[in-house]
Amino acid sequence: MNERDSRRENRARLKERYHSLYDEVLDILFQHDPIGINFETNTDEYEPEVDTILPRLKEAASTDDLRRIIHEEFMRWFNGEDTAGPEAKYDKIAQAVWAAYQRFKSHFASEFPT
Repeated sequence: MNERDSRRENRARLKERYHSLYDEVLDILFQHDPIGINFETNTDEYEPEVDTILPRLKEAASTDDLRRIIHEEFMRWFNGEDTAGPEAKYDKIAQAVWAAYQRFKSHFASEFPT
């Protein structure tokens, strides 16, 4: 299996595990567009970042933790702070993702115990 197929399989597993949260986080990133790559038709542009943020949600105990995680992933994907920007830039994204994650956890409590 090549890398592209592997990423595709991983993404399918994440979508199955996280249900609509996957698309909701993708939409949040696309709408806030922290890197400036929203060209209205490329709605999948932030999929790689969602693929690495979702598995780390369980590390977050607060929006501050989540902001740090999201920033870390953007720094990794976009080669550092020069492109990703400062952590504070991700505050509203973290708040929106946190709210979505809390709704998701309450709906799927048996799958994601606290």
